[in-house]
Formats: sequence, structure tokens, C-alpha cells
Amino acid sequence: MNAAPTMVKCLVWDLDNTLWQGTLSEDGAGTVSDTVRAVLHELDTRGILHAVSSKNDHDHAWAKLEALGLAEYFVLPQINWGRKSDSVRRIAERLNFALGTLAFIDDQPTERAEVAYHLPEVRCYAAEQVSELTGLPEFTPRVATVDSRRRRQMYQAGFRRDAERDGYTGPDEDFLRSLDLEMRIGRATEDELSRVEELTLRTSQMNATGVHYSDADLRALLADPTHEVLVISMTDRFGPHGAVGILLLDKGIAAWHVKLLATSCRVVSFGAGATILRWLTDRAARAGVHLVADFRATERNRMMEIAYRFAGFEDAACACLATLAPVDGIQRLHLVPDRQPESTTIRLIAPELGVPMPSQ
Repeated sequence: MNAAPTMVKCLVWDLDNTLWQGTLSEDGAGTVSDTVRAVLHELDTRGILHAVSSKNDHDHAWAKLEALGLAEYFVLPQINWGRKSDSVRRIAERLNFALGTLAFIDDQPTERAEVAYHLPEVRCYAAEQVSELTGLPEFTPRVATVDSRRRRQMYQAGFRRDAERDGYTGPDEDFLRSLDLEMRIGRATEDELSRVEELTLRTSQMNATGVHYSDADLRALLADPTHEVLVISMTDRFGPHGAVGILLLDKGIAAWHVKLLATSCRVVSFGAGATILRWLTDRAARAGVHLVADFRATERNRMMEIAYRFAGFEDAACACLATLAPVDGIQRLHLVPDRQPESTTIRLIAPELGVPMPSQ
């Protein structure tokens, strides 16, 4: 059976004779077809971002997008006279997306070839394929959630947040306090399973194992009273960050086993991962149990291992590890927990974990 394709997270559009009809610098460009508008809207509701890589005058082209009522759809417009591959690379770096999750659409074969040559991971499409995009598997996420439908707005709020951070002259900790950050850790409900599944699919850099948990897997864990399926969400004065993390925990008698911890890279700089691990460590210390965390190295999750190590997890021999069946490729990190201080920058709302959940 063929593996599922890597999902597209961002579609980068050429403008002339691709997004709109005509060439802006020659004839002022024409209209945008109903098909293009429908594709923009549909992919946006699926949580796929739109960006621009166009050889045009920036102010002129952006004014045209605003006049057409389409500017709000686009993040990180790269409108300049440079190589399009450079623009696509900048978009990927700014979004912190792997190149393989970007796609590029352009009417010119030479431009598509230039991007494909320098960025072979990026999938390229001809302008005449625009009507096909919504039917392609790489543009069709398995789940659609509240967060996916507002992903563009969350990224745009993030860019405003970053701009304020860049202009802030005081200590970083003071800036974080000024955001009024709030984190909620809650037990997943049946209605939230699609959000949880999406997080295991989309998160790669801050995913401790890279393992995808299906809807059926998650329902089985919800039904098990020894397991916790926890969803982490954040908000601040700029608006919601949405669901930013997932924690799958098996609460044994001697040790709590962290089967998966995944957090969005969007909230790493706010100390989200460290806050989650401090909270978990504190709860385990109160319960008088050790912590064991699964880690499987991937090409992108080195930051996750660093987070575990910084929190005190290490390779160690302990009797509690003998209760866990070995899994190929999985490294078991161990911690004897101590009580932890509360965060000074994030207000945390979280459940107690001292006793197993009842069956749902």
C-alpha cells in the first residue's frame, strides 16, 4: 500500500497569469476567476496557508491584491525581482516549515524549473492545474478542525506579535509577561480528537517520537482509565494560538510513561515546552512516581531531545523501566522528579493527575 503523501502546509502563488489574468506591468492585469477564488477559500478553510512569490513591483502588486479583495488570504508576500526559489526558501524559513510541505504554482515552465532545481523538495504545479488542487491528496487533510479553519488568522496574529517583540527594548521575560499568556492543559473530549490527531500529523520539530496516533488509537486511549490524553492550548492579548500541544501519558504505579509529547514550534520561544514539562514533573513528584519519556530521533526533532535533557531527563537504569516493553527505535529517558516552581510568564490552568481517570 502506498504511503500517504506529505501534506502541503503552504501554497506559494505566482501572480501574473496565475492568480490573476494578464500581466500587471503591461496591461494592469485583469480579473481573478471564480475558480481561483474558490480554490483560495477552500484551501484556506482546510488550514493551508497562501503566500506569494512574484516578479513585480511590491507596492503596485499588493495594491492590486487589496483592490481584488484577496490580500487578506496571503502571508509573507515575496514580491520582488529576485529568484523565485529564494523567495520560496524565505517563506519556508519564516514559517519554520520543511520545504517538502510547500507547493509552488506558476504559469511559466522556466520559473517552475528554477524552483524545482534549487528546491527539489517543493512540489510545483502549472497554472492550468489550479482547478485540480482541491482534489489532490496532498491538499486534502484527513481532518478539519476549528484550528485549521483559523490557521491563517493565527499566523497573522503571530507576525504582529513578533513585530512587537522585535521592537521591545526590555528584558525578554518582561515582554512575555506583557503578553498575558495563558496555557490550558485539559483532558481531551470526543469532540477534540480530530485536533489531537492533526497535531500528531503536523508537528515534526517538537515531536518526541514522530509517531502518528489515529482516531482509533486515541479513542482506545480515552477508554483506558490508566491513560491521559491531554490537549494544550494557549492564548494571549493578540488572540488564540489554538491547540499547541498533545501529551499522551500512561500512569503506572511506579512510573508515569510519556508516550508522546508534541508541541507546535510556534510557541517554543514563549517557553511552552518547558512549562509543560515543569508542570508534569511537579505533578509526578506530588504523586510519588518516576517519569519515563519515549524519544525517537528524527531528522527534525533534535530540539525535543534538548528540551527533555534540559528538564533533567537522562539515560539511567531504573527498576521502573523493566515494566515497559522495549520498542525498536525508541529511547527511554528517565527522571526522578522534584517539585517545580510555577511559571512567572505563563498563567497555567491544568488538571490534577494524582489518580487515574475513570473510563469514559
